[in-house]
Amino acid sequence: MARKMGFFAVLAYVLYGFIIYWYLFYLADASLPFEFQGSSADPATFLNSRELMLSEEYSQIRNLLFFLSTPLEWLIYFLILLLGLSKAFDKWAVDTMKNKLGRVGIYVFWLTLFAYVATLPIGYLSYHLSKTYNISTQGFASWMKDELIDFWLNFGMMFIIVLVLYWLMNKSKRFWWLFAWMLSVPFTLFMMFLQPVVIDPLYNDFYPLKNKELEAKILNLANEANIPAEHVFEVNMAEKTNALNAYVTGIGSNSRIVLWDTTLNRLNDDQILFIMAHEMAHYVEKHLYIGIAGYLLLSLLGLYLTYRLMNWAVARWGKEFKIDRVGSIRSFPLFLMIISMLAFASSPFSNAVSRYQETRADNYAIEMTDHPQAAITSFQELTKAGLSQVNPPLLVKVFRYGHPTMLERISRMEEYEIQKRNQEWEKQATEEN
Repeated sequence: MARKMGFFAVLAYVLYGFIIYWYLFYLADASLPFEFQGSSADPATFLNSRELMLSEEYSQIRNLLFFLSTPLEWLIYFLILLLGLSKAFDKWAVDTMKNKLGRVGIYVFWLTLFAYVATLPIGYLSYHLSKTYNISTQGFASWMKDELIDFWLNFGMMFIIVLVLYWLMNKSKRFWWLFAWMLSVPFTLFMMFLQPVVIDPLYNDFYPLKNKELEAKILNLANEANIPAEHVFEVNMAEKTNALNAYVTGIGSNSRIVLWDTTLNRLNDDQILFIMAHEMAHYVEKHLYIGIAGYLLLSLLGLYLTYRLMNWAVARWGKEFKIDRVGSIRSFPLFLMIISMLAFASSPFSNAVSRYQETRADNYAIEMTDHPQAAITSFQELTKAGLSQVNPPLLVKVFRYGHPTMLERISRMEEYEIQKRNQEWEKQATEEN
């Protein structure tokens, strides 16, 4: 039975891959609607013919890798259960260590290592793709260093989760999901507090913005928005990528405004100020805290569904999975598989909320800076630097895009520019009369 289940799981993944490939390369329409052709949102107006071709190729392949990678995780965890690897990891831990903490550490290490090695090829393909299309400037050694940091951070997180989660499962078979959620609230807030000062510096170097004149303009903008910012940070990303980015991270006293040096190198002050006003809008409108609240509510529902689905799966396929009870550490791959599936299924909703917030931030930024051309050209530069599709296919937008498409963002700025110009003409006509 286990062999049959494994065969059909692999077959389903292969068929899914062919369907996604067919959709992205043959069915999906990423062309620009007729009414936007020749506008500022038309990539033909700010990309040359080679960039247009590369943008289409890169986007299609990158989207394919995205849609293949997450279900691959599900397949790997499913096969770990069916092939008895989870049972073997547990047995190795028991045979090696008498200490309970040591056993958990050994089990989590082998599970994390196997999952990492199994997904490494698709991760390397993504890295190689970005290098081929000159998005990434990162050397292989530097990339592997980041991968190893990811591995050990994931191992540490998994170790803590397994310790707490399975202690709760064995203490309360009916309500472990609720207690786990209650503990996840302070843990999530603590990790967000640590992110900018402990985790992010493991990957890149952060330092105060060198351009003090620009920093003064940004802080003046922050003061207008009543944001208590004292410093703007830049991060050295040019050695890793040609893409552009800026963001606000952290919570409480550890919150900070961050600019990639690639953004500083390619955009002028007006464009950067628009982007900074956009990021400040998230602070002003409390998007970060709304996002945390939404995440916690979704995680509560997710943990409850995981509790129900794990009980059902173990009752039905416990023998095939080599799991005798939910509270056995051997069920952890099942837990990870279900959580990943639920996260993927909920991503259209969370992305839709994010796109709404990003639209609000764009509107706030343009009202604050009143410089539509700076906004339009900054979006064009973002598109050019990342070889992004201006009008991505529907499924790509729904599952991947936490921001509005560039077509939507640029066309909205054009509308604002037209309205502003009309208002100026009306004002001028009124004064002449």
